Amino acid sequence: MSKTTGRYPHMSVDTTGTGVVSHAGAVLLLRTAEKAGLTSALSTALSPWRKPLATHDPGKIVLDLAVTLAVGGDCLADLAQLRAHPEVFGLVASDPTVSRLVTALAGDAPAALAAIARARRAARTHAWAAAGKHAPDHDTDAENPLIIDLDATLVTAHSEKESAAPNYKRGFGFHPLCAFVDHGEHGTGEPVAMLLRAGNAGSNTAADHITVVKEALAQLPSDPGYRVGRKVLIRTDGAGGTHALIEYLTKRSLGYSIGFGLTETMAGKVALIPKDVWTPAYDSGGQVRDGAWVAELTGLLDLSAWPTGMRVIVRKERPHPGAQLRFTDTDGLRLTAFVTNTRRGQLPDLELRHRRRARCEDRIRTTKQTGLQNLPLRGFDQNRIWLAIVQLAGELTAWTQMLAFPADPARRWEPKRLRLRLFSIAGRIARHARRLHLRLSAHAPHADLLTTGLRRLTALPAPP
Repeated sequence: MSKTTGRYPHMSVDTTGTGVVSHAGAVLLLRTAEKAGLTSALSTALSPWRKPLATHDPGKIVLDLAVTLAVGGDCLADLAQLRAHPEVFGLVASDPTVSRLVTALAGDAPAALAAIARARRAARTHAWAAAGKHAPDHDTDAENPLIIDLDATLVTAHSEKESAAPNYKRGFGFHPLCAFVDHGEHGTGEPVAMLLRAGNAGSNTAADHITVVKEALAQLPSDPGYRVGRKVLIRTDGAGGTHALIEYLTKRSLGYSIGFGLTETMAGKVALIPKDVWTPAYDSGGQVRDGAWVAELTGLLDLSAWPTGMRVIVRKERPHPGAQLRFTDTDGLRLTAFVTNTRRGQLPDLELRHRRRARCEDRIRTTKQTGLQNLPLRGFDQNRIWLAIVQLAGELTAWTQMLAFPADPARRWEPKRLRLRLFSIAGRIARHARRLHLRLSAHAPHADLLTTGLRRLTALPAPP
């Protein structure tokens, strides 16, 4: 018998193990889908694409793909991880069957995307209702609105794909525009709309922003018509600072907080603001920040060409060491501005609310970890279907955190941490009294958190 001097134990390895489930923690996602009614909603919505005598339900195939992305997959073939454990994930379609379904859905993309969107909205309605006070739309009003963040991102294409094009950063691929509901400081966020665009699509194309806003509003459990009003606030960077978008938001009576680029003439007006008018700005924690101030510039500008009610708020601060000043910066201070139609609230609070749109960049980053990093399919409409599945995966993850861990730090965990600590917990299938049991690893550090979340999900009422 030989001895080892290595740091890790040496052991023989074979493939004879049975009843072992490597992603047993993914049952959290399955229970959330059931409690939100997403399972049945997708089956109903996609029933027109089910062929007579077909074994596999298109709704379950799409949901299986979403679960695959949620646990770390990034292509259709990664569905094999679920297929290996039918005791947990049920009957999972083969790769050819999945490919044929995606092709069929892409063949009638507008109808397929509309069907998936209806299922998503129905499930969101149930999930938010079940979350109660922990839902993002709980007790929203004009002073505490539901916030929808808009932002675009670049997705690189490593091969020739339909509608892929060069982008402004000298890359090649796509330039999707995304919308996320912000869950606030105690949560994460969930996608509500994504518009797939070619890589050369403009950052400030107003028509695209309006399209995404419409799709996002249609996903809200509240009335998606023209009566949402100031209970919803659209927040985005300077790419949304166009006349057409702001006029549209004003017409819909929506609140907005949008980055605004100052011209040299506008920046020159900043010097006319009296020193005693400037108010100290807040840091991310809501405390006074040294070296930063805010003031309102509205009365010093000619805004007759802009919609009524638009306010311009400017911030000046000492730039970071090594930062280069711009032509619009004055007196060695960096100037930034945003516009809003919110009438109430202190300027530092409104400015802090606007800067928190940086959370949207975190949402995009985590969505890229959940299937957005690479659009794997050749056809443009096929990748539109893929993008809808990416949104389902993001929503399913957010709803799991909101319903299973409403007051736990796990609600703010990003997907990578969720996968490592919860979804990857291993288990073993046991059979007793004609029933299946999933025995989770007794040594998993967060097994108790997982079972606590499952109990919360089990206690929720079934969707009507």
